[in-house]
Amino acid sequence: MSDTDSIMAAGKVAVLTGAGSGFGRELALLCAGRGMKLVLADIQAAALDETLSLLPAGTDALPVICDVAKADQVMALADRTDQRFGATHLLFNNAGVSVGGFSWATTEADWQWVLGVNLMGVVHGVRAFVPRMLEAGTPAHVVNTASAAGFVSVPGSSIYCVSKHAVVTFSECLHHELRSEDAKINVSVLCPAFVSTGILDSARNRPAELAEANPTAAHFAERRRQAITSGRLSAADIAAAVADAVAANRFYILPHEKIKRAIEIRMRDILDGRQPTDTMPK
Repeated sequence: MSDTDSIMAAGKVAVLTGAGSGFGRELALLCAGRGMKLVLADIQAAALDETLSLLPAGTDALPVICDVAKADQVMALADRTDQRFGATHLLFNNAGVSVGGFSWATTEADWQWVLGVNLMGVVHGVRAFVPRMLEAGTPAHVVNTASAAGFVSVPGSSIYCVSKHAVVTFSECLHHELRSEDAKINVSVLCPAFVSTGILDSARNRPAELAEANPTAAHFAERRRQAITSGRLSAADIAAAVADAVAANRFYILPHEKIKRAIEIRMRDILDGRQPTDTMPK
């Protein structure tokens, strides 16, 4: 069994943010089914409780309320992981939120909220856990959740796309740096297209001090909802794709094959100096 195969083996430790729903919940169920020890982080206690209730009997799981936008809370998450289980073998930086609307109508609060969770949540996870992984010296894997929106530019989703483009390049830089250090830590970046995960309802967790939202968000809301509900892959399908990628040590995880054509068109626009093409379905 290779190091990448053994990362998700029985007795190994997985830390998952955004574990109360969507990809985080489904990957938690998959990891628990393999006998892994789990640290489940989410900002919602009720959502964590529901995930815990779905785990197989006997799963060794530690639930932690954590706002990934807060560096000190993510550091505390790493401390609690060390105290309970020791080394982390799989880190899934997955928590995410979404806003929509015209770029010129975005609010400062929109930017602070989405970048705080989607980008800085990943950054905080890497800063809190990777130094400990390096010190442990055992094989480990970091999976950062970006999106197909990390490769294309979607009208009405500027903040979300900015956050996900940033996660993709941050993950690429991390990969190169770890290779330069001959570290036993591999990296993947998860880039799904439209999947029903509950992210369109993420405003339920939006802090009151960041409540000022884009007034044009509703203009794009129905289009986004239809695209998500018409998606053919489920959150469980995405979790399975993550497990396959970890086993194969595959960096880019693009479960939706059709999105690759949109990415190719954007790259050709750049290389040929063309005007950007809107590749989103109308």
